[in-house]
Amino acid sequence: MKNIILFLLFIAAFTSQVQAQGCDADDPNDTIAPPKVKIFGYIQPEYNYSLSDPAESTFKFRRARIGVRGRVFEDWSYYFMVEASPFIGGVGSAYLMDAFVTWDKYNWARISAGSFKQPFGLEVSTACNALITIDRAIISDQLVVPQRDYGVAVFGGNINTRFTYAFAVMNGHGLNEIDNNNKKDIIGRATYKLFDFMQIGASFRYGYPKLNDNESSRTTYGGEVLFDINNLHIQGEYIYDEGAFDPGADAGCGSEPLALGEKRAGAYGMIWYDTKWNLQPVLKYEYFDQDLDYKDVPYRYSERMTVGLNYFFNKNVRLQVNYQANIETVLNEDNDKFLAQIQVVW
Repeated sequence: MKNIILFLLFIAAFTSQVQAQGCDADDPNDTIAPPKVKIFGYIQPEYNYSLSDPAESTFKFRRARIGVRGRVFEDWSYYFMVEASPFIGGVGSAYLMDAFVTWDKYNWARISAGSFKQPFGLEVSTACNALITIDRAIISDQLVVPQRDYGVAVFGGNINTRFTYAFAVMNGHGLNEIDNNNKKDIIGRATYKLFDFMQIGASFRYGYPKLNDNESSRTTYGGEVLFDINNLHIQGEYIYDEGAFDPGADAGCGSEPLALGEKRAGAYGMIWYDTKWNLQPVLKYEYFDQDLDYKDVPYRYSERMTVGLNYFFNKNVRLQVNYQANIETVLNEDNDKFLAQIQVVW
């Protein structure tokens, strides 16, 4: 029981810290000075079974990441992480994912520069090793693109403050790309804890996603809510997106990018419960409309129901099992999936 409580506190820190650009961060409540050098990482071996005709199954790595972070001088820290999984990023080999330096003398004005996550949305801001379901919601993977980028950001607040914010200026084209237009993306997120058990938030992005194009813009809005009522947790988000998009941009964490209309939107709601047996049942419903102007076009509107169970062997080892029921309301196809993943963090 002690181990599961520690692990859930670990998760809560990530899901409520707007400044958690990467997969490892200091606990603001820790009175011990952070180390000058800390090696961290995690691996996620996974099994996928698709109930298609014919059925498909495969073993793979969802993620395999290792990094180093630490502090130099009193007010400066650094963070460096490499992705070694060949199934993410479309490059087929290890590549640099996060690398940033942070000046954090003031809690309300911490400044980071380098490559890191866009500060947009609750689920994208949640570290990959702390996700409640194996996959993020479709809207997180398709509309918050690119999830990682190069830029500079200012962060304020932490898990001990009711209000947090993040504001970033980024290239808008993701990792391994040179920004060859003259415009930059503006991204922001703010959260406020209305009550001890309820947090709300909003995100905004305005940018220019196409290469060699200073005219075609994109605007994205997001709203979020999180309830933590003892062992019961409820989370939801809505994202609306319109304007230009880069059809060649990678979707989040290896997902296949989908064709988008001029206006697109979606939402998800998720509920999970922490039991005394180290088990965590989860239920997630989501929908995604790829083109709000043409909802009746096949494959443009879809829904998904995820039923899952997480088991924590200890604070470093977790097993996740998910069944995804995919529903296309116009032209249905056999594409439900069974996913199983074991995760080890250090």
